[in-house]
Amino acid sequence: MRARALWATAPGQCEIREETLPVPAPDQVLVRTLASGISRGTERLVLSGHVPPSQHAIMRAPLQAGDFPFPVKYGYAAVGTLADGHRVFCLHPHQDLFLAPRGLCVPVPDGVSSHRAVLAANMETALNILWDAAPLAGERVLVVGGGVVGLLAAWLLARIPGAVVTVADTDPLRREVVERLGARFATPDQAPAEQELVVHASASAAGLRLALARAAFEARILEASWHGDAEIGLPLGEAFHSKRLRLLSTQVGAVSPAMRGRRTHAERMALALDLLRDPVLDVLCGPTLPFEQLPARYAAILAPPARGQAAPLCPVVIY
Repeated sequence: MRARALWATAPGQCEIREETLPVPAPDQVLVRTLASGISRGTERLVLSGHVPPSQHAIMRAPLQAGDFPFPVKYGYAAVGTLADGHRVFCLHPHQDLFLAPRGLCVPVPDGVSSHRAVLAANMETALNILWDAAPLAGERVLVVGGGVVGLLAAWLLARIPGAVVTVADTDPLRREVVERLGARFATPDQAPAEQELVVHASASAAGLRLALARAAFEARILEASWHGDAEIGLPLGEAFHSKRLRLLSTQVGAVSPAMRGRRTHAERMALALDLLRDPVLDVLCGPTLPFEQLPARYAAILAPPARGQAAPLCPVVIY
């Protein structure tokens, strides 16, 4: 069987390559892709060649082909159908037909559309943020950065009883999305101070500095961004020590100690997919683009938007 996949071949360049699938191994299933999600932050670093050499092994997607920096077949948000017609989510690159270990294919609940199901990997990351953050009822919470992970974390945090959740983002066009997810919106200069829990998800030095500046005494600051090979300068003088701030790393590469060993990967993904039943999360999906158009549009869709235009959240590739 012939399959087609997207490969990053050089900084800012990609192409669709054909390949012949081998005979399936006993533990493999054939998946015909319906949709895949583009993770703009991570995939921008991959396409630009900014995955640092020290992180090449850690950054490998489970079913990636090739090696960093190039050529590499990357991605981790595919939804497709099995031979029996059942839909599954799989951590696979952008490809129209693929083989995957049965254990990596998690059933998609009937109440979750294929477009929304591509958010499963991001939702697992947001879950891990909450497990690391251990939010308390009634806390004042600031999420810096209104990308997909930040918004999913804000949506989960807004469901904590009494929590007052604000999302700070440089793009005022994010307000409608934030408010639909049950949180308050603020531009960085309007972000409230004295926040007891701060989640940083803007992938920028300015965002992390804002997180530090708005934190209350003994606040927890969760760093959910990954900066690739960029060096980030922080004001760790000033009030950092007198306020006894805690700056904590959180990412899905390693599960929070609170839940490590308590949930298998399949169980975590099943939980993430179940949380995607809420149709309000459709606001995070889009725009859609056909797989055949990826080579021509991929770099542009990963780039920062033009002035006055909202940045896409999770572009969805359709097959």
